[in-house]
Amino acid sequence: RRVRRRQRGGAVVDVAGGHGLLAHLMLLLDDTSSNAIVLDPTLPPSHLLLHAAIVEAWPRLRGRVAFREGAVAHFDVTATDVIVSSHACGSLTDAILDRAVGARAPVGVLPCCHDLATCDAGALDGWLDGPLAIDVMRAMRLTQHGYRVWTQTIPFAITPKNRLLIGKP
Repeated sequence: RRVRRRQRGGAVVDVAGGHGLLAHLMLLLDDTSSNAIVLDPTLPPSHLLLHAAIVEAWPRLRGRVAFREGAVAHFDVTATDVIVSSHACGSLTDAILDRAVGARAPVGVLPCCHDLATCDAGALDGWLDGPLAIDVMRAMRLTQHGYRVWTQTIPFAITPKNRLLIGKP
């Protein structure tokens, strides 16, 4: 909901989407998006079974969600897409932000599994804990690329990795 409040329409690209729950939800929240693509390096074997069950419950999603195996670095993103990812582990969040910035596309990520060895904490890790420093640097990077940035949290009870980063060019 928080991403949809800031960005409506556009094709949804759910990176590291697995079963595609986020992609389906984004379409249910905003019918102005015509379609969604679930991109994952390795799709779970049950992704089509779950997709079929969701479409049975919400028939308006029929034919609107596609699944693709592959890396975000090799996927074409356009300025009209809405790039989202829930629990984009380690440097995957940075790869997603890079693709969004390169296309000038809106983005919403929920980073997790911060890798202090590969992710940029800047000079902030002396004041902030490492994962927070990394996310601050990510927000600043989007700002430096001309994005309007919103930083929010979702309830800790949903996930302890609860920092939401939304950016819109």
